[in-house]
Amino acid sequence: MTKRVFNFNPGPSTLPLDVLKKLQRDLLNFENTGMSIMEIS
Repeated sequence: MTKRVFNFNPGPSTLPLDVLKKLQRDLLNFENTGMSIMEIS
């Protein structure tokens, strides 16, 4: 795995690992609804 890059400039920055892990879980099963977060509008 490559090292994480941190951006301290204005604009998008690196998200904390906890946030990335939650996004990864919710991408397939959002809050145990059985639906992907992409299916919910």
